[in-house]
Amino acid sequence: PEPNRLEEKGSLNVTATANVNVNANVDVIDLDDYDDGNEVLDVIDPDALAIVPVPEDNQITNVETPYRRKPPARSAELVRVTNLEVEDERYFRELVRKTRMLFDSLWIHYTLEDDIRRKSGGLNARTVRSRCDMKVASLMRDRGLWLNQDKRFVGPIPGINVGDVFCFRMELCVLGLHGQIQAGIDYLSSKLSSNGEPIATSVIVSGGYEDDDDQGDVIVYTGHGGQDKNSKVQVVNQRLEGGNLGMERSMHHGVEVRVVRGFKYKGIVGDKIYVYDGIYKIEEYWFDVGRSGFGVYKFKLVRMEGQPEMGSAILKFAASIRADPLAARPVGYVSLDMSRNKEQVPVFLFNDIDDNHEPMNFDYQATTIFPPFVYHNARNGDGCGCVDGCTPDCVCAKKNGGECGYDLNGRILRGKPLIFECGPLCSCPPNCWNRVSQKGVKHRLEVFRSMETGWGVRSLDLIQAGSFICEYTGVVLTRDQARVFTMNGEDSLVYPNRFGERWAEWGDFSQVDSEYVRASYPSIPPLEFAIDVSKMRNVACYMSHSPMPNVFVQLVMYDHSHIGFPHLMLFAMENIPPMRELSLDYGAADEWTEKLAIYILATILIKADNYSNQFAAQFPAATSSTK
Repeated sequence: PEPNRLEEKGSLNVTATANVNVNANVDVIDLDDYDDGNEVLDVIDPDALAIVPVPEDNQITNVETPYRRKPPARSAELVRVTNLEVEDERYFRELVRKTRMLFDSLWIHYTLEDDIRRKSGGLNARTVRSRCDMKVASLMRDRGLWLNQDKRFVGPIPGINVGDVFCFRMELCVLGLHGQIQAGIDYLSSKLSSNGEPIATSVIVSGGYEDDDDQGDVIVYTGHGGQDKNSKVQVVNQRLEGGNLGMERSMHHGVEVRVVRGFKYKGIVGDKIYVYDGIYKIEEYWFDVGRSGFGVYKFKLVRMEGQPEMGSAILKFAASIRADPLAARPVGYVSLDMSRNKEQVPVFLFNDIDDNHEPMNFDYQATTIFPPFVYHNARNGDGCGCVDGCTPDCVCAKKNGGECGYDLNGRILRGKPLIFECGPLCSCPPNCWNRVSQKGVKHRLEVFRSMETGWGVRSLDLIQAGSFICEYTGVVLTRDQARVFTMNGEDSLVYPNRFGERWAEWGDFSQVDSEYVRASYPSIPPLEFAIDVSKMRNVACYMSHSPMPNVFVQLVMYDHSHIGFPHLMLFAMENIPPMRELSLDYGAADEWTEKLAIYILATILIKADNYSNQFAAQFPAATSSTK
């Protein structure tokens, strides 16, 4: 489009990594069309482009170093996308999901590499600050895997949902959500703007300025600049330049900004997370004297209507439930621990829709019950002799193809057909880094009544990508037992071989390593057993199906050596915020397709039989063979 016109497109390719026809309204914003004739404020010191500098070091085990090329500059074209169709929303969501999975799994590999070097004395923990997030961002940038670099979005970014949680600011840069690694205001510089004015597109609200006032839907946001680097106290007056001027110009032109909030969160690397809270309008600004006695610019941001609930508000609500569930939600709790102390942490049961208490009718089973013959040869296997925890060259690591299945924090390195954890024959202690899923549930989970899925599961804690969630339990039946079971009309069997192979997506480095090969070892025979959940089950049984799940099934062995009967362990495919429903790929699409085919065939046969009966009635002389 011409640079100085406002056009509304019916179809436009707007993704940075693949072409897709988007049947949506895409406004190419020309700032001159919004000019009301008022004098434009001069830019005293416009900032440079919002391109994030990243370190040169991008080495990673088993991942080749790409040829370094100068990345293209971020686009100067401002666009706003509205009215995406369902298939396009799914496309962009899947694109963002896979990009985040790659970022998270690469980060886990880099972190493990640094941890091992530090443990062996190769890194000084006191003097070396590891920034694995920057290494990952550098690698992905060199591979052209950063999203939304060919367009600069105003308002929502396709594929990123309100409430999404991120553990690193670099991840915001990779996705194009916020392009500044340190500055709180991301903006199109005056050098790139079509009318020579900077335009703000997003802000991060993290309490870094003493004069900020965050009331949720209304924010009084303090401009940037003038702070002491060490004390974070205002020491000079702010000036209307750079990002501050960009905020004023966005208000002038009616351009909304995205708001990302930063929070302290225990148990997370860096103890901080970032939550996307939606889009806000800048309604007014003024120059004021701050708490330290110096002049600051303040901007009033008001959240636009019609958006989902703020992720930051949900985080605070989940924290109140963890602290005192009955005070936070006086009505709706059926049980404060449906596991009846069988899990390490209580599992809540919540229903504020009807009087259904069905989950309490089952015997909660924290671990899978296998047939006795599975354990007959349990003492014939090999165990490692590690005393202080497993090493990369121990017996258990060799079973896994030469590496342990997890990092030192219990996050899965990459999905495999099967993972061997240390078992009863191993000499390593209970806190060995190769004993993860066998330790049981650590996150506070809740089964809840849902209008959409009947029952669902959500967490009251943030679950980081790659983390273990729970086992999918029940009573294991052999193939013959399952056949008899189904002949009796029972439909409460779960077949492990029908789960989608989503494990292959976690740790898939094919986009950054041309020699990457999908894991095929340890190999495992076809699974020919079923899990009966008619009487005994656990929290996993209530997870719903999704074609874009946030949880995947990883087969694990640890307490016996019968390879045909592994445990079904569930891991997070992405950062799952509190109160967001957990979902699995049950392979239901194939089952539905099969049932639909049977239904169609039956319908055809019934109609054919009816036609033959009509034919016989009209032509009695017709033989039975003709019929």
